[in-house]
Amino acid sequence: MTDLKDKHNEEIGHYGQTLIRILFRFINMAKKKLERFSELYTFKNVFQPSYKELSDGFMLKSKLNTFFKNKNPVILELGCGKGEYTVSLAENNPDTNFIGIDFKGTRLWRGAKTSIEKKLKNVAFIRTKIDFIENIFDKNEIKEIWITFPDPYPKKSDVKKRLTSPEFLNKYKNILEKDGTIHLKTDNTRLFDYTLKIIKTGKHNLLEYTRDIYNSDTSDQVANIQTFYEKIFLKQGLPIYYLKFML
Repeated sequence: MTDLKDKHNEEIGHYGQTLIRILFRFINMAKKKLERFSELYTFKNVFQPSYKELSDGFMLKSKLNTFFKNKNPVILELGCGKGEYTVSLAENNPDTNFIGIDFKGTRLWRGAKTSIEKKLKNVAFIRTKIDFIENIFDKNEIKEIWITFPDPYPKKSDVKKRLTSPEFLNKYKNILEKDGTIHLKTDNTRLFDYTLKIIKTGKHNLLEYTRDIYNSDTSDQVANIQTFYEKIFLKQGLPIYYLKFML
């Protein structure tokens, strides 16, 4: 009886220690998250406009050259996450300006921090929802848009939320140059097929597409730059889809 009681107490003790470790892990994660949110406000390459500021007119709308101090072309990464594409493209293309957009500050922090550490002057980040993109950029202000591994929103009721839906394409049309291009990288077959259908029915100009980037001829910036999520998908053996088109 004593042995059973001791074993029971030992199991409870072990369970308690596990809960304590989990609790401390969550506390540390929350603390780190708050620290990163605070640090974002100190980054000169990050903008976090309020709803009122977006409604009144974003401070850099039609004035991006005042931040970048040049009139070089501007390329966007929508839903940039940790900004892998934004930072890598900026490193490889010093004569082009890049802006990453995402609503999640803790992800955005990584890209902004990395670009500061690498002393990249042609990078900026904006923390906002992509729905407000027309409030941020002016007509013909953007040369290219990269959409890298967005939420596929598989439910039919969420179709309008897909970043390649006609609703969003109309927004992009209002900020892209006349010959501006849109790139999509995804692991999601349904989103890829949906986008191909939208391009066809909308009579847009499909420039390039592949159902497996790593078994086809694509440019270096398509194959060599891998996002955090892309690396996960590749480890799972999933093919990566890519397409490029003009509106």
